[in-house]
Amino acid sequence: MTDYSAMSLEPVVQESTPAIIARSLRRAIAAGDFPPGSQLGEAALAKHLGVSRGPLREAMQRLTQEGLLVSHRNRGLFVPELTPAAVTDMYLLRTTIERAAVEQILQVGDGAACAARLDAVVARMAESSPDSPEMMAADLDFHRELVEAAHSERLSRVHETVIVETSMCLRAMASTYGRDEDRVSEHRELADAIGAGDLARATAALTAHMRDGLARVVRPLSS
Repeated sequence: MTDYSAMSLEPVVQESTPAIIARSLRRAIAAGDFPPGSQLGEAALAKHLGVSRGPLREAMQRLTQEGLLVSHRNRGLFVPELTPAAVTDMYLLRTTIERAAVEQILQVGDGAACAARLDAVVARMAESSPDSPEMMAADLDFHRELVEAAHSERLSRVHETVIVETSMCLRAMASTYGRDEDRVSEHRELADAIGAGDLARATAALTAHMRDGLARVVRPLSS
């Protein structure tokens, strides 16, 4: 009889209902179904999702801990507003995560393979209008591909939470691109630098890209 205890097999763990609900809510917030400032009604959500309030409440608590929901006393849970301070802090975290990903990718010599995947996403961006849903989806995929290429479970885990807030910011900045501003070129420069294995160039391209994005989101919020 085979002794399974001696193997490296791990028990299969089924995803809990709160985890499934939390993922569904993250996707809804990222998609703009719950825009910044909107309230999430527990009773209505439970009915819509076909779940009891217990798992829903636990899922919403998870999102509160992640910063994707905020509790206002005697009022309920809301999607946080995009404030200059919050957006600035989020871009700081994004820059830190993605810079670490770039360093890891180039350190292990995966620049060419990563650049090939990024180039495919840039090609999609080139075929999309600046303020279209297709452009936003491709923009998100570019940064997700970048972090995933680092093969770091922890970087990917943190980035997956940040990507929801990134979606909110991309939606807010969509209308800020004029015809003479090439959103695609910033991403292509970063992909080219990674493909060339040039860490200094890639870091500079990433930093410039993040600064530009931050300015586009914060500018209208500060006026």
